Amino acid sequence: MREAVEALAIKEEGIYIDATFGRGGHSRSILKHLKDKGRLLVIDQDPDAIATAVELEERDVRIESRHAQFSSLRELVEEKGIFGKIDGVLFDLGVSSPQLDQAERGFSFMRDGPLDMRMNPTEGISAAQWVNKVAEKEIADVLFQYGEEKHSRRIARRIVEERKEQPIETTTRLAAIVKEANPSWERDKHPATRAFQGIRIYINRELDELKSGLDQALEVLNIGGRLVVISFHSLEDRIAKRFIALQAKGDSYPRDLPVPQSLMNPKLKSIGKAVRASSREIDANPRARSAIMRVAEKTA
Repeated sequence: MREAVEALAIKEEGIYIDATFGRGGHSRSILKHLKDKGRLLVIDQDPDAIATAVELEERDVRIESRHAQFSSLRELVEEKGIFGKIDGVLFDLGVSSPQLDQAERGFSFMRDGPLDMRMNPTEGISAAQWVNKVAEKEIADVLFQYGEEKHSRRIARRIVEERKEQPIETTTRLAAIVKEANPSWERDKHPATRAFQGIRIYINRELDELKSGLDQALEVLNIGGRLVVISFHSLEDRIAKRFIALQAKGDSYPRDLPVPQSLMNPKLKSIGKAVRASSREIDANPRARSAIMRVAEKTA
C-alpha cells in the first residue's frame, strides 16, 4: 500500500480514482495526502465493498463512491465533468481478502460454501450454474486459458463425470474433485488453485474488464497523471505490462521508416521497474507474495 500511494505522486488538491475500493485501505491512505479541495472517486463492483465506501463517504466530503465496473470508468468521469482532469488511477486487481474469507462468497477452496465466485452476486451466472451446464471442452478451455492449468482436460473430464452423479454446488466439493483429478501438485500450492482462478476470472470477465479499464484510465488522466496497477498473477500483469509498453512506444510505423521517437506520439512513460512486495510485507500478509506493481505517467 505504501509503495502504491507513493507511486501516485499525490497532489494535495488533486483528483484521484481508486478503481478497486475493496475495504478502503488504499483510499484511506490517499485521503491522508489530500487537502479539503482534493477529491477521490472510488468504484467497486462488490456490493459489500461499496457499502463500506458509502459509510466512509458519509463522513468525508472529499470522497464519492459508485457501484460499477472498470468498463464504466469513462462514463462516470464524464458524468462528473472531470474528464481529462484525473491526477491518478489505481487498480488493485484480483479477489480481496474479505471475499476470500467469507465462505458464502464461494471464492475459496479452503472454506466450505456455495460455489458462487461472482464479485457482484446480483449479476450474471454463478460458478455452480456454469460448471454444471457447460460442455467439457469449454471447462477445459477456461481452466487452461485463464487458470494456466496444464491438466485442464483431465480435470474437466472428471468434473463432467462427477456432475452426472450429483450437481457440484459447493466450493469444497469442486476442490476435492480437482484435487483428485490433478496428477501433479505444486509445492506450497493447493492443487485446485489454478482451476478456481480460471473459473473466477472467466465468470467475472476480469481480463476483459481490465483491458477496458486501462484504456479508459489513459483517456481520463491529465498530462502528468499517474497509472498504478497491482497484479496478483501472470495474466493480469502481462496485460498491464503490454499496455504500458505499447502506449510508451506510440504509433506503429514500418521498421525501415526513419521516424524519431518524438514523433511517434507516445502516451505513457513507464516509471521505474516492476515492484514486488517486500519480505517484511509478505511476512505480515502472505497473500502479497505474488503481488507485482507497475507504474506509468501520461505524457500526451
